[in-house]
Amino acid sequence: HMFHLRWKEREKTYMKQREEFFKKLPRLSRRQFFKAAAAAAGWMLGQYAGRRTPHSFMPIEFVNAANPKHTFTFAYLSDTHLYKKELNERFVKVALKAVEDINNMEPKPDFVFFGGDLAQLGQPEELKLGKEILSELKYPVYMMVGEHDWFLDMGETWQELFGKPTYSFDHKGVHFVVLNSILQDDFWTERKMTPMERMLTVAQLDNPIQGRFKVGEKQIEWLKNDLAKYSDDTPIVIFSHSPLYKYYKPWNFWTDDCEKVHELLWRFRSVTVIHGHTHQLLTHRIKNIHFHGLLSTAWPWPYAPTGLPKLTVPFNRPNPFNLEDGCGWGRVDVRKDGYVDKNYFLWSREPIRVSAEYLLSNGKEAIPPLPVEPPYPYDEVVGRIKP
Repeated sequence: HMFHLRWKEREKTYMKQREEFFKKLPRLSRRQFFKAAAAAAGWMLGQYAGRRTPHSFMPIEFVNAANPKHTFTFAYLSDTHLYKKELNERFVKVALKAVEDINNMEPKPDFVFFGGDLAQLGQPEELKLGKEILSELKYPVYMMVGEHDWFLDMGETWQELFGKPTYSFDHKGVHFVVLNSILQDDFWTERKMTPMERMLTVAQLDNPIQGRFKVGEKQIEWLKNDLAKYSDDTPIVIFSHSPLYKYYKPWNFWTDDCEKVHELLWRFRSVTVIHGHTHQLLTHRIKNIHFHGLLSTAWPWPYAPTGLPKLTVPFNRPNPFNLEDGCGWGRVDVRKDGYVDKNYFLWSREPIRVSAEYLLSNGKEAIPPLPVEPPYPYDEVVGRIKP
């Protein structure tokens, strides 16, 4: 019965999107129409190949890009967790696959954002391999550091290759800030750990020795001074590797001093925080701040047993026999009001769109499709967070 209700809800959403598509169709040029038709046909073939029940129509992202609410688009990929090629060729292949997908995407992005954890163990050869892969992107790339990139040499190689881990830039009226949110109090000196022992400790998701991630007073002061130059109506987008909220402490899905960052953001009309680290679809809202998680190209994490933000509409449980399932990359459409429509492109699945309307209505409007199969292993999650 629940399956039937969920399917009907997805069908209702699909029919609404279908109607909106055909309303827009007369406004497409001949060239745009053929691009739209080709993309839709390609999607249909993919559905048959994946043995899904195909629709007669699929709303394509090319048409969404013509939405007058959007001012520009950027792409993202995150959490590649690269080992040396000899140790894990699969992670290299899927990272290259994401690069190829982004290079072929329509509409073309203004830039590409990388969300952290380029390497697995912070090895110079891992980071250099990552830089080599990302150099294949046709668009400007903005980099953010993750804990797997940092704690072998405390960011020395990262900064040699990519520059400062904390910086800001402006693009088409939006102010972007990149933070290093994975700092920790020193747990290694007193224990006389080697650099690799420190790295391996942080790389374990639930190692009790390490502390909680934080932004730190020095960066918070920097952020205060950076934001002071901007008026309240300036749209703000913050990039952080760890989520700038408190999701699940045992796994360090957590930023201990996030509230101090929030205090600097309350005055702005619209704020979006985009984070990596969690390898899953995540959606959250605290007052004027909208939060979105990033997919990983390497592997998907399960949802934590508690703390999952209530606006999250989770993806289906990953298929253990398909190593790319639950992984992918995505696109962010920035709107004129400064908020974003977030697009998740999961390999071998239908794309998922989480719109600003969904967050602005607190989950009452523009609800993304609910998963047909509950996320593993916490099946009750879907019923608990249903809007």
